[in-house]
Amino acid sequence: MSPIVFAPLAILVFFVITSSIKVLREYERAVVFRLGRFHRVKGPGLIVLLPFIDKMVKVGMRTVAMDVPPQDVITKDNVSIKVNAVIYFRVVDPELAVIQVEDFLYATSQLGQTTLRSIMGESELDEILSQREKLNAQLQSILDKQTDAWGIKISIVEVKHIDLPEQMQRAMAKQAEAERLRRAKIISAEGEFQASAKLADAAAVIEKHPTAMQLRFLQTLVEVGADKNSTIVFPVPVDLIGALLERFKK
Repeated sequence: MSPIVFAPLAILVFFVITSSIKVLREYERAVVFRLGRFHRVKGPGLIVLLPFIDKMVKVGMRTVAMDVPPQDVITKDNVSIKVNAVIYFRVVDPELAVIQVEDFLYATSQLGQTTLRSIMGESELDEILSQREKLNAQLQSILDKQTDAWGIKISIVEVKHIDLPEQMQRAMAKQAEAERLRRAKIISAEGEFQASAKLADAAAVIEKHPTAMQLRFLQTLVEVGADKNSTIVFPVPVDLIGALLERFKK
């Protein structure tokens, strides 16, 4: 065979071999179409395709983290907010992901945006702020059910940030401050109530034992005298002086 003829033939054979043999990683699958019809899913590892007959579409099986852009939402109680989220999903059926939807990444992103607006619009602001885990679970359930026909599994949906208007932020700050003041007043009132209860108990004890009042009086004198060296005029109960005088006369 002439070298002029052999060179193009060798190039053609090399091209056919390289286009027929593919190596897929552990997290990749190949959806093979034979003459336009679905044939099978191959991979991972070394796969062989029929030249000019088989065509493949490579699909990744790893979990994808997709950001949902901020969405303008009007809540159920007519508050305008911006909400964004993140969706974690992966392909579990490569055949459905290629055949049933043109671009599963774009379709999942659009579905996440519309579902986020819908769920947040049906909730009140207090519910959105206080029950985020419940809303995350609701979003995950709805998205997972709708993407099941595409061979996609939604594992986690998390609301990342909620942007409130400035007026609403100031109102919530005032509300939080008022709540803290209310709690402080309640705690102070409870402390005074407990202190008054203890004083009432002490008064009952002193009423039963008048000597306890005199002992407390003397203890107070000792404490005041030890604290400062200044002269202190302190009234002395008359009954205490009378008892001392009677004992002195005896």
